Amino acid sequence: MPLELNLIGQLLVLKGLISMETLERALIEQEKHKDFLGDTLIRLGLITKDQFYSTLAGQLGVEYVKLNELPIAPEIINEIPAKFACHYELMPIKIENNTITVAMSNPLDIHTIDDIKLLLKREIKTVLAVRSDVHEAIKKYYGVGAETIEKISPDTSQEKIVNVQYQETQDLIESADDASIIKFVNQLLLEAYRDRATDIHIEPYEDELSARYRIDGVLHETKVPSAIKNFQSAIISRIKIMANLNIAERRLPQDGRIRIKIGDDKFYLRVSIMPTPFGESVMIRLLSSNILFGLENLGLLKPDLEILERMIKKPHGIIFVTGPTGSGKTTTLYAALNKINDKDKKIITIEDPIEYQLKGIMQMQIQPKIGFTFANALRSMLRHDPDIMMVGEVRDYETAEITIRVALTGHLVFSTIHTNDAAGGVTRLIDMGIEPFLVASAVECFIAQRLVRVICNDCKREFKPDKEVLKELGVSRLDLSKIKLYEGKGCESCRFTGYKGRTAIYEVLVMSEPIRELVLKRASSEQIKKKALSLGMRTLRQDGWEKIKMGITTPGEVMRVTQQESLDE
Repeated sequence: MPLELNLIGQLLVLKGLISMETLERALIEQEKHKDFLGDTLIRLGLITKDQFYSTLAGQLGVEYVKLNELPIAPEIINEIPAKFACHYELMPIKIENNTITVAMSNPLDIHTIDDIKLLLKREIKTVLAVRSDVHEAIKKYYGVGAETIEKISPDTSQEKIVNVQYQETQDLIESADDASIIKFVNQLLLEAYRDRATDIHIEPYEDELSARYRIDGVLHETKVPSAIKNFQSAIISRIKIMANLNIAERRLPQDGRIRIKIGDDKFYLRVSIMPTPFGESVMIRLLSSNILFGLENLGLLKPDLEILERMIKKPHGIIFVTGPTGSGKTTTLYAALNKINDKDKKIITIEDPIEYQLKGIMQMQIQPKIGFTFANALRSMLRHDPDIMMVGEVRDYETAEITIRVALTGHLVFSTIHTNDAAGGVTRLIDMGIEPFLVASAVECFIAQRLVRVICNDCKREFKPDKEVLKELGVSRLDLSKIKLYEGKGCESCRFTGYKGRTAIYEVLVMSEPIRELVLKRASSEQIKKKALSLGMRTLRQDGWEKIKMGITTPGEVMRVTQQESLDE
């Protein structure tokens, strides 16, 4: 583009926002990528989004608005149907008298303005907004797949909506547009992928169907069209078909699996269906087949990483990872197995279910319905001459007893157990009926872990925590004058949460001789913990505090996932 014709570029130079050299560089880059000048400048970090669009608005003679900062009333949204908002890429934001204000990325589009005037029979005022912001606002206020659902929504009463669950599934599918239902489910999955969600919850209530995404371990409500309740059974049937489940069965829970591809990313979707009084509830877990963490990427501090690397090289014994559901235990075990996976070792796993496919490792999934339990799988596994084994979870005495026996006969075993902390793993095994001398002989270490959200780097800022927060955390007596603490302000990149991504905090209890002596004496978990602390173990909260000081997470996050304990001890 010739420089003399590039008015917006000249305006940016005249306002002192960029230099002439910067503009020339941007024009060359723009030509290379066939992009808009503004997108090029913003992508290269030569100007902020607000600076560019404020200047562009001045050039066009319109107002520039930040849609993410505008509260928009529901009655305004109702003025323009979702299919028109999506088609014309606009967002209604204000009504004054007979004039409706709409935000557009191209506010001088005469054809669109005339079409909307004709539709609404109102005067139209246009303002400038970033195109991506318009798309986000449509998703936020109209809901995921709003355009799709609106196209097939019948003019039905609330009474019919409430009673839709009692209609036959096949009839619903036939009455609805199959392609539109498929498109809606695909949009739901795609938005979950874009938002970095790990789980999708579709939950039926008496007069609505709710959708929530779990992002970085926290559930977030996802806006869906109100008419979605009409197509509840059809949507769930579509998911069942994808997961190869029985669409006619609505009384019993069902579990299935779906394989999908989004761009270059391959995913396994673990589907769980559960009956409720108002229809079936669906939980979908997204498992990327392309993601496999290394031990060094898990969040282990150097001393704990060295301990774990030493433990996984032992010829025999058990390494237990403890923590509640969703604390990242399986990811830690997979990372450990991947570290020691070698052609000279045979590794077999027993899982429920298999979450990730590991190359070079034999993986089995238990089938309790046909009697293939962890205990039975363990017995079968031993006949295949393994060097290293992973047992997904030790849930009962039989599994625990066989696992310990296997470890004592020269095998290295990895497993998980549900306890609140590392020391609790000892007492949990003894409570199952395992003799203390067997626990002391077979177990090499217990690793407790939790997942905490990571501060978003795009909006990270220094802050001074409240004294009450520090008191609750247990660091009130520490000198904080030389320590900088950080938090996320909240931005588009992190969905205004202040967090983006997760890491783990750990508590590593090594079964040293002093600890083994306490186990043999049937000491309480509290006694074992105190002894371990005196030997150098860090608690979950203490490990969390180290990551707070490193600027990785916040005090609130650490307190959210850990038990009350003092760091001053």
